[in-house]
Amino acid sequence: MTKKYSVDEKGFFGQFGGAYVPEILYKCVHDLQAQYLPIIQSKEFQDEYYALLRDYVGRPSPLYYAKRMSEKYNCQLYLKREDLNHTGAHKINNTVGQILMAKKMGKTRIIAETGAGQHGVATATVCALMNMQCEIFMGKTDVERQHTNVERMKMLGATVHPVTTGNMTLSDACSEAIRDWCCHPEDTFYIVGSTMGPHPYPDIVAKMQSVISRELKEQLQEKIGRDYPDYLIACVGGGSNAAGTIYHYIDDERVKIVLAEAGGQGIDTDHTAATIQVGTEGIVHGSRTLVMQTEDGQIQEAFTISAGLDYPGIGPMHADLASKGREQVLAVNDDEAIYAGYELTRMEGIIPAIESAHAIAALKKLKFKPEDVVVLTVSGRGDKDVETYLNNKPLAKEYGNF
Repeated sequence: MTKKYSVDEKGFFGQFGGAYVPEILYKCVHDLQAQYLPIIQSKEFQDEYYALLRDYVGRPSPLYYAKRMSEKYNCQLYLKREDLNHTGAHKINNTVGQILMAKKMGKTRIIAETGAGQHGVATATVCALMNMQCEIFMGKTDVERQHTNVERMKMLGATVHPVTTGNMTLSDACSEAIRDWCCHPEDTFYIVGSTMGPHPYPDIVAKMQSVISRELKEQLQEKIGRDYPDYLIACVGGGSNAAGTIYHYIDDERVKIVLAEAGGQGIDTDHTAATIQVGTEGIVHGSRTLVMQTEDGQIQEAFTISAGLDYPGIGPMHADLASKGREQVLAVNDDEAIYAGYELTRMEGIIPAIESAHAIAALKKLKFKPEDVVVLTVSGRGDKDVETYLNNKPLAKEYGNF
């Protein structure tokens, strides 16, 4: 990224970002700020990181031309298949990198938050790989609706802590993980799962996920003879897969960026997670960004069918890009996401995560020309969401018989 949109030395993307942390965490965060770039930029880290991405994660992930969906939406639609990574989502790109950082910093205990469970599974996976203690914080609501991922984490040796505060979802899991970090600052490394939290986490996660757009450049050059698309589409909650999808294209004005956030039951209701649409500037989990909050600054609960997008904030990188008009952010409601999930399943034989289905649903809201090259990131596979799809089948009734 160039200076126009990149993070500054104080951890701000424009007016958003920074590090607003309790005093007990100051040294942890300051140490990470001082060490993360030297570690990431070292040849030793780069060699080990990319070897694991290739041999363990299974990268590069394929770029698949979706013929039937292309015909339906009058464009050239390519799907970046992050669902085919080891553990079934993009999250593993980040956890591999951060666990290597933790080892180089001498940490012995890993904590993480998770919503849909994919980041929790990815964290537990790399902890098993590196033989490190792992504890995952997950809202009780999400523990119940993502039961399979909870069992996967336990199989991998992680301890899963159900969080019972608030509405018991992702935001509450983040808060509990930060509380734990405050109690164990010396030996614990917090693997943040998205482009949120205090600096340098938004920059770390974006850099780890940038392998997505790095591969896109090579794959598009091979498939269409140029290294950029006309549109990039991704879902956005905290913003990690979106950041990775757009990272190497942020300053390329030829590329339109469209992100889909969770509208829940609608942005005109109290049951939504569409932070860009309804949020205002505030501080959440150590970062100044757009936040769903009351007039007196209390965090409002986010509501969506998607456990992975159930967050009342947005990463500061995306808050900045949206405020500057670089990203077009669309709100996708629960029923639209369920419909889109079934649509991709029936038309291309790919069952997407509910999160990814929000990105698929954005296609209906856009108008393309036949020659437009559209790259859409399928951030995760839908195994974890089969029960949610089945329980909400009436929302997709217009699609046909099931």
